Amino acid sequence: MIEITSEDARTGAIARLGSQPIAVAGVLLIVMLVGIGSVAMWRYYSGTSPEQERAAAIVHQLQARAAQASQQFVEKTKGLEATQEEQVDQLQLVQDQLQTTRRQLAAQQAESKRLAEQVTALSEAVESLRQSFASAPSADSANSPSRHAARPHHVFRIGHRKHAKSAG
Repeated sequence: MIEITSEDARTGAIARLGSQPIAVAGVLLIVMLVGIGSVAMWRYYSGTSPEQERAAAIVHQLQARAAQASQQFVEKTKGLEATQEEQVDQLQLVQDQLQTTRRQLAAQQAESKRLAEQVTALSEAVESLRQSFASAPSADSANSPSRHAARPHHVFRIGHRKHAKSAG
């Protein structure tokens, strides 16, 4: 008798399978379909898939970038707000200084006007005194010459004023 060893059995089984390629292809197809189906069922029931995980990761990255951009925007806005407040404060100071300067200018103008009026009044008073002194000696000298002789000091003053007038 011929003994069949396990190696011969394997070779014979492979030889038989090799002789029927359609059957081998059918079995492989069924195994692949069962594998694909089980993976699909596992994804469906577990709710996770690599595509969803990638999409979730991308969404998470986009959210992180948006949050970072939003934070930067908030910081820049706060910086601009602080700058604007500083500028408003500086503008307020300048306006206060301008108002103070305007008040000082108005006070100076009022003081100048008051002084000009005083100078005008003094000029008019001096002019009236000059006219009264100029007309008084001519009337006195025609009426009473002895009166001037009694007051030599007064004559000296009039002469001094006339001298000062001619020099000026």
